[in-house]
Amino acid sequence: MKKKSIIGVSLVLAVALMATMVFAGGMGRGFGPGYGIGYAYPAIPNLTAEQSSKIQALQKAHLDETAPLRNELLKKGAELRSFWSTPNPDQAAITAKQKEILDLRSKLQEKGTNFRLEISKLVTPEQQAQIGTFGYGMGFGPGMGKMGRMGRW
Repeated sequence: MKKKSIIGVSLVLAVALMATMVFAGGMGRGFGPGYGIGYAYPAIPNLTAEQSSKIQALQKAHLDETAPLRNELLKKGAELRSFWSTPNPDQAAITAKQKEILDLRSKLQEKGTNFRLEISKLVTPEQQAQIGTFGYGMGFGPGMGKMGRMGRW
């Protein structure tokens, strides 16, 4: 029963982290090696019930806190696409919108970093070492994959 609970919590954690990266925009639309927590993110080994409940609470708080930023990022992305679809794109408007998008992405990354640091405070050094084996860096998820940057080539 304990093993099933650990697997379930690990899956919830992985899905939540993947969703955060997807909503944050990632690096591109292709799938392949990309920076950030990707689809290869490992489950945290040997979580206690207390660790699991605290991590779930952190996940919920993180997703609730970042939801407005993710929604705003989607909105700004749609606005930028509409600027590009006009017959004579306005360079100043495009540049300003890109800066707004970069600012939102930066805020999301900062919140993601804080979230991961909070999780690392909850795990033992042994668990942290096992997570470190896979790392938070290169994962297999939204990134530069076969479709290339922004899914163009």
